[in-house]
Amino acid sequence: MRPSSHIYVTGVILCLLVTGIDDVSLRVDGLLLDCDGVLVDSHSAAATVWNRWAKRWAPGFDFHRDIEHGRRITDVVAELISTPSDVAAAAADLVQRELEHATDVPAIPGARQLLDSCPKDSWAVVTSGNRDIATARMASAGLPPADILVTGGDVENGKPFPDPYLLAAQRLAIPPRRCAVFEDAPAGIAAARAAGVTTIIGVGATAATARVTLAVADLRGVRFDGHQLRIDSGAILSTRSK
Repeated sequence: MRPSSHIYVTGVILCLLVTGIDDVSLRVDGLLLDCDGVLVDSHSAAATVWNRWAKRWAPGFDFHRDIEHGRRITDVVAELISTPSDVAAAAADLVQRELEHATDVPAIPGARQLLDSCPKDSWAVVTSGNRDIATARMASAGLPPADILVTGGDVENGKPFPDPYLLAAQRLAIPPRRCAVFEDAPAGIAAARAAGVTTIIGVGATAATARVTLAVADLRGVRFDGHQLRIDSGAILSTRSK
């Protein structure tokens, strides 16, 4: 058996084509994790809700074809609704529908194990979604509640602006450059980069095509001790820059 090899990375954006590497170790002091698509798999539940909602408010919209992941509901709805005076009611209707289906989501594989490995006050959840929806989805997925949860309603500008990640890093009392962000959506990756985060972990195949430090299929084989983020090679996807 060949000896284990490691990559140690600090403060730099890399795109890795990983071959024959057993373990990657990234030196960071905190984790900032998106919720949907990173910690919980809400895609099917969201698709059902959005497509039913669209029959009333945005005929012709198809979640699978048209959704731009990672953005706040209010921002997306404002672009879909042609009558500005209807935006607030349409957004409220969508949030209520999302809440009604918030218990229909499982955890992303490895999410519980990653969060269990994190020391207290070393991680935060940063979502574009509603606080009640995020809390309900994490509970449904069997994940521990986040002591620090930054939502789209907590900031003036949602993703892709840097505001959510800047606020989360501030609440952790850790500079953004010393945090690792876990994201699955282009808007979230852009927000992290704009916030000055230099260690960005893409989650899922779509994120592997973005400019990230590295990408993982899911969170299995990922753990954090408060200073070292370790990722098994079996979880890592090949990445390429756009």
